[in-house]
Amino acid sequence: MQVIGINGSPRKQWNTATLVAKALEGAAEQGAQTELVHLYDLDFKGCTSCFACKTRGGKSYGCCAMKDGLTPLLEKIATADALVIGSPVYFGSVTGETRSFMERLLFPYLTYTVPYGTLFPKKLATAFIYTMNVTEERSREFGYEYFIKANERYAQLLLGTVESLYAFDTCQVDDYSKVVIESFDPVHKAKRRAEALPLDCQRAFEMGRRLAGAETVAA
Repeated sequence: MQVIGINGSPRKQWNTATLVAKALEGAAEQGAQTELVHLYDLDFKGCTSCFACKTRGGKSYGCCAMKDGLTPLLEKIATADALVIGSPVYFGSVTGETRSFMERLLFPYLTYTVPYGTLFPKKLATAFIYTMNVTEERSREFGYEYFIKANERYAQLLLGTVESLYAFDTCQVDDYSKVVIESFDPVHKAKRRAEALPLDCQRAFEMGRRLAGAETVAA
């Protein structure tokens, strides 16, 4: 089976990328073939609302008509067995690249029928990983569950099964003394990185094992 991991963070070796990689490790431990993609390495744009994917009898019906750096990835996902999408939370939502990627991935498969349906050719096990510097309590105060649940609803409707993993109160930088960031306690953040990140990595690893295992059972 094929499992694709998406790192929607501009950093390739920090919290989000680390957890996505751990999820892929878990899937590989179950025998899956894995691939990690860094969205910020790709040259692409979000949906332009051209509606070519919805045009009756059109050559791009059910698929994105745009051709850019994202096109090969979308083609791979269409034949994959599982997908892991990771993003840090910036200004109360996923990164801009992650949002643009999700528009391009999901909209072509959505049918404006009654009820809404999907043109995705198979069932894709999907998992989201979110990293954020706020605590779980603050995330609820800020209403983060709204966009998280919305992503889950669309993924379940259009792709298949879905689950989410949250990493709260993450460490943002190696050296807090080098940046103007007095809102956070560097001692506390260092402690969180030492104690909580390994636990989050284990949860991500187990998530990957579940994704690969679920596909094995389904097969």
